[in-house]
Amino acid sequence: MGTLRTGELTRRRVGTRAADLEYAVLDVETTGLDPREGARLVEVAVVRVRGDGELVDEFSTLVDPRVPVGGQKFHGIGEGDVIGAPRVAEIVPRLAQLLSGAVVVGHNLDFEERFLAAELVPAGLPRGQSGLCTLRALRAQIDLPRYSLPRATHLLSGSWPTGQHTALGDARACARLLVEMIANAPGELRYAGPPPLVLRGGAPVDGTVRWKPRTTPEPGGLEPLNEWKACWRDAELDAALCGGAFGAADRAAAESAAHRDSRLWERVAAAAAVTGGVAATVAGGLLVRMAGGRGGLRGRAG
Repeated sequence: MGTLRTGELTRRRVGTRAADLEYAVLDVETTGLDPREGARLVEVAVVRVRGDGELVDEFSTLVDPRVPVGGQKFHGIGEGDVIGAPRVAEIVPRLAQLLSGAVVVGHNLDFEERFLAAELVPAGLPRGQSGLCTLRALRAQIDLPRYSLPRATHLLSGSWPTGQHTALGDARACARLLVEMIANAPGELRYAGPPPLVLRGGAPVDGTVRWKPRTTPEPGGLEPLNEWKACWRDAELDAALCGGAFGAADRAAAESAAHRDSRLWERVAAAAAVTGGVAATVAGGLLVRMAGGRGGLRGRAG
């Protein structure tokens, strides 16, 4: 079982209605890009939200990385800002509360997952929670020229997200993008993936730990959702093919695979009309197994 068990959003009649789930939208700021090269967490935020847009909880804090703070030109966090901030092990119980029973979400979740695996899981955060990457979901469902969080938000709604390059600001923007995607889909969106786990055990939240947020709480929850003007794909792409840079060649390969799968579904539907649905059930199960066999969805891209 990996650090996260990643699923996808789909308009197919599989999985769970996306609006019925709760999501723990995670964003981190770090001293560098790769924990294997010594990069460490310097800020963590989680926005817990229902699929219908109701804000459940939010949390953010600076983190003492115990190493020199790099990446200041991106996140603006200085050495003095992390003095008195909690260490990674101290925030794990609170994160476990926020992630329990929710789908863990990030925009390019691969990035956050690397730091989950390198720092938070070794410090005691349970592994195996379900996950969803909004970057892959957007690429799979909607045709846009750019997919970075601020550009996609502006292209779809006409507004730019606030608080960019703060963990809580980016987590709020990602949460808003997710619930707007669910609300504006041309058909019912469903989450096809492992169900969320209720995380049990672990240390209780230590009331003596002092959080050090640099962003104030959002009064009244998320702002009203926007209506999108989006070009939704006729044939949704396989989210597993929508990672990395997603250049022209990547798009072409994913679109070709989507059209091939779409033709297969058309043949399944035709067979179902003749056999009373038996063929559809068998072939549908085959497609689900094929998708699962491609492995977990794994690549900061825009």
